[in-house]
Amino acid sequence: MNGLRGAAGSEVGRRYRANFDVAHLDLEPLLAVVADGMGDSEGSALAGRATVDTFVERIRAARGDIGPKTIRDAVEAAQDQVIDLGRGDVGLAGCTLTALLAGADGLWLAQLGDSRVYRFRDDLLELLTVDHTMAWLGVAHGLYAYDSPQAKAARYHLTRYVGHAMRPEPDVLSIVPAPGDVYLLCSDGIAEQVPYQRIREILRLHIEPAAMVERLLGAADVAGGQDNATAVVVTVAF
Repeated sequence: MNGLRGAAGSEVGRRYRANFDVAHLDLEPLLAVVADGMGDSEGSALAGRATVDTFVERIRAARGDIGPKTIRDAVEAAQDQVIDLGRGDVGLAGCTLTALLAGADGLWLAQLGDSRVYRFRDDLLELLTVDHTMAWLGVAHGLYAYDSPQAKAARYHLTRYVGHAMRPEPDVLSIVPAPGDVYLLCSDGIAEQVPYQRIREILRLHIEPAAMVERLLGAADVAGGQDNATAVVVTVAF
């Protein structure tokens, strides 16, 4: 797909001793991936790295033949790697996986966990993913309010992730890009700290992707820097 520009960036923040997020970005063809390790153990770091490396390797090996089966097979291979890691003495081995990649007729989105994909189009910022958490389920079904103590407690209870013993399948979504689109892949260090309106303000600037990434990471730091923060921005030319 021609006319794509992009940038990726990540910051440790102020809470953790290391960065347990992992990001990858290829533009030709598009392959953007974000993984966010669960917790701050060795297993968290190993899971994120293994997931991104395995997913990228499998997608590249498909040589452009990208579709739902290819994506699910790549996620399954990542599941194998992380579950195997979890059998060692490394602590909890698990992570999110969110990806945006080029297919024959547009883009594919794949997601497990609570890292997100946003799309800014025609002055509207939309969330294209669903958080696989008990908090999301509880709020969506009216069990409790978004800002309630119950929602806060359920925020880190993931229902699907890489490394889960039940090997849950990812959400896979077909997307038709349009000129002027801006896509943001991010870990919850962005999504949970930077308000929706601030994300929208940054993406609607239509500045260079690297500048948008820098502003998003800066906004996460201003908000407290209480988590690793990772952002990948991809723009489609007008």
